[in-house]
Amino acid sequence: MASVVPLKEKKLLEVKLGELPSWILMRDFTPSGIAGAFQRGYYRYYNKYVNVKKGSIAGLSMVLAAYVFLNYCRSYKELKHERLRKYH
Repeated sequence: MASVVPLKEKKLLEVKLGELPSWILMRDFTPSGIAGAFQRGYYRYYNKYVNVKKGSIAGLSMVLAAYVFLNYCRSYKELKHERLRKYH
């Protein structure tokens, strides 16, 4: 017999497509709820990549790559005018 998990406690990957709108409406979108989500994400990342016995540069390099990518996206409008072009 399978145990029935309430919709609010299901993870995103466990939600069926038909249940998705009601699952989204059950999320906590208050400022404290959003801050809690960021905090859980930070602790999950920290415990998976930084706080390990045999650590490597992988955790820091992912943060650095994300930083570089987001800054490139932010400044793309100015950078696209500086592309090399042929002048006739």
